[in-house]
Amino acid sequence: MVRSLLVIPLLAAALGGIWLARGARQRWRDLRAAETYELAGDRWPMLLRAAGAMVCGVCVTALTVLTALGAFGGLGRSGQEPDRAETVVDAAGTGAEADAGSGTGNGSGTAGRQQQAAPPAAAEPPAAAAPAAAAAPAVVSRFDSVGHPGGGELLQSAVFGPDGHPRNVRVWLPPQYAKEPNARFPVVVMQAAAPQKTADAEVPDVFEGIGSALQTGKARPFILVAPEAPNGTGHPCELVAAAPAAVADDATLRTTIAASFRTLPPGPASWGTLGVEGGAPCAAAAGLARPDLYGAAAAVSGRYDATALTQTGAEAPAGSSAKLLLAAARADSAGLDAARKLQSALKAGPGAAAKAEVRISDNVQDFTPDRERLRLVRQAAQFLAEALARAS
Repeated sequence: MVRSLLVIPLLAAALGGIWLARGARQRWRDLRAAETYELAGDRWPMLLRAAGAMVCGVCVTALTVLTALGAFGGLGRSGQEPDRAETVVDAAGTGAEADAGSGTGNGSGTAGRQQQAAPPAAAEPPAAAAPAAAAAPAVVSRFDSVGHPGGGELLQSAVFGPDGHPRNVRVWLPPQYAKEPNARFPVVVMQAAAPQKTADAEVPDVFEGIGSALQTGKARPFILVAPEAPNGTGHPCELVAAAPAAVADDATLRTTIAASFRTLPPGPASWGTLGVEGGAPCAAAAGLARPDLYGAAAAVSGRYDATALTQTGAEAPAGSSAKLLLAAARADSAGLDAARKLQSALKAGPGAAAKAEVRISDNVQDFTPDRERLRLVRQAAQFLAEALARAS
């Protein structure tokens, strides 16, 4: 509103300056003509008009700058804050504009495509919070496309974490998501090792490995979800091994992903978890702690606290058994030793830990560590796809 009001004096100053400048020019011509015929002329009218034109020029310049920069910010800020608030709401996933898109996604490959989640239920005060076992409401969160690695599409948004603060979540859609608009897909959650980072930032070629497994037909397509690792510690996976409730894949994230994309319902028949290198202990802990949620877990090139993970597996819900792949390159003797120690500890452990089905992969060998990691990720993708297919 203020900017539009500035246009009126701007136009007035511009017109006045033009009129005065023309008058000064005409007076200057008259003086020149008088001098030709050796006649005396009064210069003051010409000087006054020229000075007035200069003042108008200064006013026009100032008003133009103020209009462009949104001058009088104290007055104009009230008209701009609603837009800024809406932007923050969209990014943090707390807006009220959920009805614009129910969140199934159309699978188109355009870079600007966005996914909109279902609206959240009204949040209860902390004192009257529902039990932990209750399903969390889906949070409004818009997913924006940020790239197309591995032949699929990568999207990003902010979703509330267990601490009540928004955290970045990245979602990779396989190529088949766009090609099969009526299909629903299983989900694999990729665990990160560094706080406030998603796993793809630590293992940027993970999408290439998964995409390669899908292209060769060695794995059925699935959606990969990469949430930020828990904050508050420099080693989130050590925290997760000791307290599996700290895993980044919480109930709010699961319901938001299920509402935003064409996924199969959360559960052991359709959801798995993956961790590579530093994120491997997180995936192992999540799979051992929640076999009732994750049908399979794959940990690649990790180092494990066998004692803590065995205790985690022992406290798993009764009536379910974890399915775990521990993979490492043949040249990674330390990684294979850690995997075998964890396998032995689980087998000798109490309760549900002893029922865990643990497989070790030690057959990957290639020329470079990057090539070996690519093949290990491809192998993990194949294991997860096969395990989820059997469970379903």
